Amino acid sequence: MKLAGIRFHNVKRFAGRGVAIEGIGEGVNVLCAANEFGKSTSFEALHGLFFLPHSSTAGGVRNLRPYSGGNPLIEADIVVGDARYRITKQFYTGRFAKVVELASGRLIAQADEAENFIARLIQGGAGGPAGLLWVRQGVTGIEPRSRTDEESDRQVRTSLLESVQGEVEAVTGGRRMAGVIAAAVEATGELLTATGKPKAGGRYATAITLRAQLADEVRLLESEVTALRDELDRRGIAQRRLVELEDADARDARRQDVDRAERAFETARTQADRLKTLRAELDLARERRDAAAREHRQFDDALADAQHVADESAKVTRRREEAVERRRSTSETIATARAEAEAADTEATAARELLRLLDSAEKARDAAARRTEWEERLRHAESVRVTIGQCDAQLAGLRLPKGAVDELTELDIEIARIRAVQDAARPSVTIAYDDAAAPRITIAGIVLNHDEERGYDGHVQLIAPGIGTITLRSNADDRDDGRLTTREAQRQTLLASMGVADLAAARAQQVRVQAIEAEANEARAQLKVIAPDGLDALRETVAALADIDPVPVDLTADPVATRAACDGAEQRRHQAMQTIRTAEPARVHADDAFVAAETMLAGLRARDEQIRAILGPVERRDARHQELSARLADFDTALTKAEGAYDAQRADALDLDAVEAVLRRVRSVEQSAATEVQQLREIIAGLNARITARSEEAVEENWREKGEALAAAEARVAAFAQEVAVLARLTQALEAARSDARDLYLKPVMTELRPLLGLLFDDIEIAFDDRTLLPQKIVRSGQEEDVERLSGGMREQLSVLTRLAFARLLARDGRPAPVILDDALVYSDDDRIERMFDALHRQARDQQIIVFSCRQRAFQKLGGTVLRLTDWLP
Repeated sequence: MKLAGIRFHNVKRFAGRGVAIEGIGEGVNVLCAANEFGKSTSFEALHGLFFLPHSSTAGGVRNLRPYSGGNPLIEADIVVGDARYRITKQFYTGRFAKVVELASGRLIAQADEAENFIARLIQGGAGGPAGLLWVRQGVTGIEPRSRTDEESDRQVRTSLLESVQGEVEAVTGGRRMAGVIAAAVEATGELLTATGKPKAGGRYATAITLRAQLADEVRLLESEVTALRDELDRRGIAQRRLVELEDADARDARRQDVDRAERAFETARTQADRLKTLRAELDLARERRDAAAREHRQFDDALADAQHVADESAKVTRRREEAVERRRSTSETIATARAEAEAADTEATAARELLRLLDSAEKARDAAARRTEWEERLRHAESVRVTIGQCDAQLAGLRLPKGAVDELTELDIEIARIRAVQDAARPSVTIAYDDAAAPRITIAGIVLNHDEERGYDGHVQLIAPGIGTITLRSNADDRDDGRLTTREAQRQTLLASMGVADLAAARAQQVRVQAIEAEANEARAQLKVIAPDGLDALRETVAALADIDPVPVDLTADPVATRAACDGAEQRRHQAMQTIRTAEPARVHADDAFVAAETMLAGLRARDEQIRAILGPVERRDARHQELSARLADFDTALTKAEGAYDAQRADALDLDAVEAVLRRVRSVEQSAATEVQQLREIIAGLNARITARSEEAVEENWREKGEALAAAEARVAAFAQEVAVLARLTQALEAARSDARDLYLKPVMTELRPLLGLLFDDIEIAFDDRTLLPQKIVRSGQEEDVERLSGGMREQLSVLTRLAFARLLARDGRPAPVILDDALVYSDDDRIERMFDALHRQARDQQIIVFSCRQRAFQKLGGTVLRLTDWLP
């Protein structure tokens, strides 16, 4: 297949436009143009025509559509053998695909048939020969790409090498081996995914799924069988236990045990009640004996304390009398000192008050003087403020606008200058009278004096009394340019705004304003000195001093003597207070001693009263002591009898707690047996129901059947696993065999590539990757280098040369396809690019090569058919 022409409309940036590339011939065809001219767009349009279905709206088709929308239209003229065809596609609205035979104009195919026609031409889609040989801008094919793209290109290269190299057949089986590998890979693909996992929906995955399903069912049935057997065992145990519990002898024995325990409990409870009564009587006897013992002991203690209380009372009474005497003495001392202190304090207070009055009188005189001074300052300040106000009022009416006087001066000067110029240009007349008494001549009603010069405009009449009228005419131009009138009008307007009659009045008013301003400034300076903080602050100061009585207090006392008297009184007061502080601890100590003595006496009196209450009158104390001794002996005898009766009863009584524990035990045994019987009956009923249900479902039979099915499924999975392993081992062995024959396998490519390399490089060899069939390393000067580490220019040169070699192999295999390079030589220098041009022409002898480039100057040396983009209307 060869291209003869390319046309497209409404593609990418060519919205609403059509572009055509005509006259594509044999050999090398070159389209050089600037960037954004449409070269890459032409490549993408051609790619879309051959590789994208017309019914698609996927990403590739969307990239062809302009931003403004529309329906991309692409067509190409091709030559296949001796026939010429035109392939046309339109995407989106009105989408279609058709193939027309150009010689007859006959429609060969359309829609899906047209797509099939194109697929047969390119033989494998984007992964076919055309996709292998068409190089997009910026893509060399050597750099890392997606796994899908690399695998697709590798398969095309493998198929091509196997189809054109006969010698490989003898070594590795060639196409037959490739067929075996493909069959093994296909068989493996039916069982496994690309990642080695069982393929969903495949036989292997189905077998694994069935095995897992059967395993789950077997586990479930096994658990049910185990549960059934467990329930049978539990039912047997329950039935045996129920027979034991329902035995008549055992039931009667449990009943007799309960009756005996109940009778023993009643006897023990009666004995316990009798024992409680005896215990109460014993406690009462012991309490009476203890009370009598306490009363007897208390009487003996009271007799012993009576004398001791009498002795202590005498001692405490003496200490109390001594404390009372000390209190009286210290109280008199403190009272005398306090009276002295009060008198001294009164005298000091009077002296201080007199000193305060003297100080107040002095301050009053000073304040009165300051008040008078500030009031005078306030009056002066207010007078100055009035002066400032008057000046401001005068200035408001007299101040002239800024610059007005200067402007008026300039206008007067300008008017005088204009008048002088006009007077100089006007004719004039002068009369010299011979007789001083002669009648005077008048001009325009104005007397013309002796030797007085007067000018005129136009003409004027001189009236000579007694002679006649003399008419004077001037031939000068009488035109007025209006400047004088304009300036005089401006002057009058300015005078009116200033409120003055002329310049002199204005200057006089200006001088007056300056004088008033000077007076106002001087007044403000005075006000600043008088009231630096302002007039309001001055008024506040005067108002604060207004409450001070201006009349001074008249006192005749001597301040020095008064202060000395005050100091003396203070000294006496301090001495009296020192005396009080010295006597105060002694009085406090005396008070404490008095309080302690009183407290002790009160306690002794209370004890004496308590002893009297216990002992009674003195004459009855002996008889009372004998009565208490006899009573204590009687209560001791009664307590001994009560203890004997209680001990005898307790020795014969049964243990109530033990008997009650026995009763609870035998009753619980009987109750537990009845409860267990009921529970066993319920358990047996439930087990019978479940056992019957499982027996009807034939659980054990199903379990055995599912176990056998699981064993078969596991055997099938094992067979598939062995098949996968065999296929993998076969594929590995065949790939290893083909890898061992790599040199012969790649011999066709190297045969085509070696002369091309000789055109560009000196002493260089290429090692291909036996997996990707792409250049992997180069060897020059005995040194190996990875292709990834070469310069960008050398990588793109190797890419183009490798594609040219594969293109020659395609042609030899009867599948010629055009080589299309879109800016594939971007990084090559001038020398290498010329050699690349030679390589292109070498391969173009029986091969069509189309080159797109933006390097117009460099590609002038390529030669070949020059292509151009022209406008095209579908």
